[in-house]
Amino acid sequence: MAVSLSMTAGVTPAQETSGTGIADLEVLAGFGSRFHNCLTARADELFELADAVLCTNGPVKTLVDLTLAPEHRRGHGALYDGLNRGCLDVARLRWTLARLPLPRAANGRIVLAVDVSPWLRPDADTSPERLFCHVHGRARSASQFIPGWPYSFGAALEAGRTSWTAMLDVLRLHPQDDATAVTAGQLREVIMRLIEAGQWKDGDPPILVVADAGYDATRLSFLLSELPVELLGRLRSDRVMCCPAPSREEFDRAHPYGGRYPKHGRVFRFDNASTWHEPDHVTTTDTDRYGTAIARSWDRLHPRLTRRAAWLEHQGDLPIIEGTVIVLQVDHLPGGGDPKPVWLWWSGVDATAPDVDLLWQAFLRRFDLEHTFRLFKQVLGWTAPKIRSPHAADRWTWIIIAVHTQLRLARTLTTDLRRPWERPITSDRLTPARVRRGFRNIQTTCPSLTSAPKPGKPGPGRPPGSTNRHRPPIHDVRKTVRRETTLAARFGQAA
Repeated sequence: MAVSLSMTAGVTPAQETSGTGIADLEVLAGFGSRFHNCLTARADELFELADAVLCTNGPVKTLVDLTLAPEHRRGHGALYDGLNRGCLDVARLRWTLARLPLPRAANGRIVLAVDVSPWLRPDADTSPERLFCHVHGRARSASQFIPGWPYSFGAALEAGRTSWTAMLDVLRLHPQDDATAVTAGQLREVIMRLIEAGQWKDGDPPILVVADAGYDATRLSFLLSELPVELLGRLRSDRVMCCPAPSREEFDRAHPYGGRYPKHGRVFRFDNASTWHEPDHVTTTDTDRYGTAIARSWDRLHPRLTRRAAWLEHQGDLPIIEGTVIVLQVDHLPGGGDPKPVWLWWSGVDATAPDVDLLWQAFLRRFDLEHTFRLFKQVLGWTAPKIRSPHAADRWTWIIIAVHTQLRLARTLTTDLRRPWERPITSDRLTPARVRRGFRNIQTTCPSLTSAPKPGKPGPGRPPGSTNRHRPPIHDVRKTVRRETTLAARFGQAA
């Protein structure tokens, strides 16, 4: 009760009348208290570091600049000591994020998005566990691979055009990991936490997971088939699918002399319209940004799996993973250019015309996650520190997620502190960067959770003229586990 009364100073008159501002402040203060409890070593330093990221004016360029913020009362030595030697209970923080209010789609469905964003470290030869990260270039065919730490993020998406997402989990991919298997395990744990936290109950619509073309959508849906999940993934425009196999009667009529019954039907090539049959549904939607959007869907198409690569160790016959293929074609793009068709694969079958429209619109919301990545890197300084240890990078990544979560919880509590050249926007349309400008006014109304710093003085440092006798090792950038991708290599090892 004392906490609630002490926080009413930051509530606007309209919020105080409705009571929503006090409730939102209590949720924000409650998350801050639980986040502080997740910090089990160097807790005060890491918590003040998060406050400094929240309240600093302008983008975060370096870590040492954060020590100049009034919210950070400790020195720069404590900052690096907290990142390198601190401890954060990741499991407890994940449960805390799962229990927070989640955004939902118009029909009450939870829509999750998963994507990988790299922390590029091309010159960090002494940093272990780096991988070659795929980076898109600005010019056509200018993509390249740069060493870094790839992080897999999972977030809940909101309805409508927005730059807000609710971050739920992050996981760094190790050199020995299978990206699809790790992503499936990450999604399974996130969904199980949401179910146990009461975010999803029996009778609710299945959770929709949206992924981009970098994921094997069919394999992800197979690995998550035991959960109440539907997967929507983007496919390359040169993929080949198969139609369902003909019935036994149709096969006997076409082959009166017998033969082996096929597992697959005729081929459906994305880049060859002559192989397409009549679509099951065709929908037309007028949009403000893309003009007329035409979506066509074909039900019960599946890929032809082969026993190699990811399916090499599969026991028994290879499965038939049927789904719905959707192709979306628009008139124009917002930035100009020739729009290309977007191919999607949905793990459900028997889709209706309203389902097709909801699916491709839900896929467009996946790009809200790109705005979050840009906020992390350009404003909050996620990839700005030159950290050697990947474990310290993990702690800093979780601190950035906690910072972003506090911005999301405070989006209704701040006013628009816009620059003179910026357009005014309503309070319900504030971006995360604009909410961060006014967070210092909200932070002063929250109870203080950290203790006063102890007085001290800088250490003597390295004596003049001495050299570093313990040079760090140089780490290669490569996969540490090589997987045999053919049956011949596999059987050759067994022999």
